Amino acid sequence: MVFEEKRCWLCGKNGTGDALEQHHIFMGPLREKSEQYGLVVYLCGSSCHREGKRAVHRCRETRDELMRWGQEKVMKEQGWDVERFREEFGKNFL
Repeated sequence: MVFEEKRCWLCGKNGTGDALEQHHIFMGPLREKSEQYGLVVYLCGSSCHREGKRAVHRCRETRDELMRWGQEKVMKEQGWDVERFREEFGKNFL
């Protein structure tokens, strides 16, 4: 069995003081594709997901950084170029 410790994508904490929550990098109609391609990350629920200054649901810069990271990740893993990503996700975030 391989043990993989969960950590917050944004701050690296393990959720001890602020429980980790899953966040789909691409939401709405792209939520299922986020799951399909492993584009779901853990974030500290309050401070990094919903309410903190850099929380992904409050800070556009954090959200943009995460979408760029997600695009690079799936392009590398799938061997896609930018055009292929755009076909699948509708937009280039790089």
